[in-house]
Amino acid sequence: MKVTYLGTGAAEGVPALFCNCAYCAEARRRGGRAIRSRAHVLFDGELSVDFPPDAFYHAVRFGVDLSAVRFLFVTHSHMDHFNAHDLILRGYKYAHGMTSPALDLYCNREVEEIFREETRREMKPSVAEGIRVHPLEPFRPVRAGEWTVHPLPARHTSREPLLFLLEKGGKCVLHLTDTGALPEETVRYLEETGKRADLVTLDCTFLFGETAEGARHMGLDENVRTLGRLSAAGAVGKETKRVITHFSHNSAPSEERLAEAERRFGVIAAYDGMEIEI
Repeated sequence: MKVTYLGTGAAEGVPALFCNCAYCAEARRRGGRAIRSRAHVLFDGELSVDFPPDAFYHAVRFGVDLSAVRFLFVTHSHMDHFNAHDLILRGYKYAHGMTSPALDLYCNREVEEIFREETRREMKPSVAEGIRVHPLEPFRPVRAGEWTVHPLPARHTSREPLLFLLEKGGKCVLHLTDTGALPEETVRYLEETGKRADLVTLDCTFLFGETAEGARHMGLDENVRTLGRLSAAGAVGKETKRVITHFSHNSAPSEERLAEAERRFGVIAAYDGMEIEI
């Protein structure tokens, strides 16, 4: 399985859209890996977790065929994770020779409502016919082609956000963004399934900053606690690859600081365009 981290920044991007702090100025000066677009992960070129406003940029910068995405799983309705309006361009005169004419959208009810609202005025009937919406419920696995995906509750602004356990071809990925400390029922479900992840993606918005109790994101301190809980549940092992992502400009995620995190915590710090094979 190939996992591609197309976007690794938080909602504001890095450098932040309207920010002139010292770190954002330095990121603009450095360019390259210092630039972080909004969160977007692609699996085997056909399954996307989230669809941010930067999807066009990802397609151009990394040579991604977004028309080949057959399955779109959306974590929640925040604008940096779901830019529904761009989906009106998936067909009609805007898109010819698409690799996969059909797209299956898997989401919670709030995301479905956002999709309907943002596409109602401009979605052509021929485009609408190619997008099928499938509501998700926590702890109810769904089949999508060769994939089995388990939706899991997160701790974010409400109970709306979902995390995902994704399985295909004997490989297993645990995708844990956006979330703070995992709800107990999520950890318990993972223990009951008996699945062990080959790769786990961890929200690391705060990086070296402290994760306050009840926070809706994580830093490295909460990453360590989460990995401990997952290890005790049997959901991760020593061989599990541990990737941190979803960095905020406020955490100053420079290459030097991320290299330090990798050394100290045994993680892999994602950057835009990073690919991992498992």
